Amino acid sequence: MANGWTRPGHAWAAPVDLDGTGYYLHWGVLQISAANAVVIVVMLIVFVLALLLPFPHGRRRR
Repeated sequence: MANGWTRPGHAWAAPVDLDGTGYYLHWGVLQISAANAVVIVVMLIVFVLALLLPFPHGRRRR
């Protein structure tokens, strides 16, 4: 019996099939899932942007 959370096309449905096996990247002894690699790359991009972009300046008090 399917409830509202498992119906295909529901607003909370996953955009990809989560029942299959994951895709893994291999570099010698290092193995990481593609999803985790994407999250790490996005985190590194956000970190670099936080270092490079200036802080907003408010009005200075005298």
